[in-house]
Amino acid sequence: MLLCAAALAGCASSPAPHGEVKGASASSREMGQSDTNRVATLAMRANLDGLYLLMDKLYRRNPAEWKKTAASREEALAKVRDAVEKRQSWPELQGKRDIAAMALALSPDFKGDRVAAFVYATADMIIVAHGNKIEFFLIDSLDAQHLYNAARNVEIGAWILASRRNPAGGPLLLSDEISADMRNLSFEREFGKIVGRLDLLATFITEKYRRAGISYVQNLLGGSFLQFLPVR
Repeated sequence: MLLCAAALAGCASSPAPHGEVKGASASSREMGQSDTNRVATLAMRANLDGLYLLMDKLYRRNPAEWKKTAASREEALAKVRDAVEKRQSWPELQGKRDIAAMALALSPDFKGDRVAAFVYATADMIIVAHGNKIEFFLIDSLDAQHLYNAARNVEIGAWILASRRNPAGGPLLLSDEISADMRNLSFEREFGKIVGRLDLLATFITEKYRRAGISYVQNLLGGSFLQFLPVR
């Protein structure tokens, strides 16, 4: 009993490391951002990075795809990321953008690099929903319904990817795996994180003006009633 108690005490005092919160580096550009702008910018960065992570994972499970685009997986990753960040078109999508590009990338008859096309199209759709911007400042505004719709589009895209079949009867891309020996749902989790951020930002945007009014009233009340009074 004493040995068990000591072991438990040791576990309580020295938990296993699980990482820590790391904020973004400070930048002078933040001076032109409201709290809402900053939250939207951080969420956008996290969503794009999440898509790039999904792209890497999809390439690892589907190496034949990156071979259609580049000489190496790393080169294929860099090409897509560069096109997304610079708002360039993706040649295999025939000039299509937004949801039209997603539909083409998930078409059973699509012959190009499906990983690149799907990730690029999904990223483009999310950016379009944010007013075609990746970084946000005081002059920018966001539409909550567009963000909500983007979240649903990501859900639909993930569902199609997991359920639709190519002409040969196989999955469009290998992703999550559930079998007697393996349970890998990491793709579903990454898609879920992106959906969650989009939904939270949409809700936050709907409350922005109401909260501004409440803050104004709180400041008035605070100015009148919550200040200390002189005692001498």
